[in-house]
Amino acid sequence: MPRLSRRGVAALAVLLFLSCKANTIAPVPTTPIKTLLDDPSRFDGKTVRVAGDVQSPVALLGYGTYKVNDGTGTLSIVTEGGGAPREGAKVGVEGKFRSAYTVGTLTAAVLVEERRYTP
Repeated sequence: MPRLSRRGVAALAVLLFLSCKANTIAPVPTTPIKTLLDDPSRFDGKTVRVAGDVQSPVALLGYGTYKVNDGTGTLSIVTEGGGAPREGAKVGVEGKFRSAYTVGTLTAAVLVEERRYTP
């Protein structure tokens, strides 16, 4: 059975490392809520991430709603099977942005939560 030299082992390690790096998926960047609400049609149906403080949580039978305030604005979050975090918690949320309407300066939009994380 042939033995690998130190150079051979090092070369294999580098190749393995590079192949792992090439297959990583870049995370979706966090978008300021103001940006989402200023141009909701641009983001409608797209996966976005927001992070901020939880406000007004309501949970019932595993479903819930809450708002996230990131300092630039507030966005309603809808959960499907995950409940809602506690008031004041710092959360990051990834999900589908849904814009219902914009009338003047008022925009009705929600983020349908797919994943919650600690920012």
